[in-house]
Amino acid sequence: MPWLPLAAAHPATLEKLQKIPPAFWLKVGIAVLAVVAVVVAARMFAKANKIIVVIIAAVVFTLIGFNWIYERNEPAWATPIVAKLAEFFPSKTTHPGK
Repeated sequence: MPWLPLAAAHPATLEKLQKIPPAFWLKVGIAVLAVVAVVVAARMFAKANKIIVVIIAAVVFTLIGFNWIYERNEPAWATPIVAKLAEFFPSKTTHPGK
């Protein structure tokens, strides 16, 4: 048990780790899983035909972009671009409903 002297030497660190709320560890776990999923997907796309990957990415970005423009629920960093594009495309507030 080579870690036992380390644990006995720094009990304050273990106490600090125990005081961290479980919600934080859940978020860290989700972030680690997201990174692993991105790496696995990137390796999978690296083996695929590049044209197909570009077409799929363009369709996904277009759908997300038009959803942001129509619903106006974009993240704060995208607001300047979406505000410019929203002048040319219909949004939920400017499009007449049935």
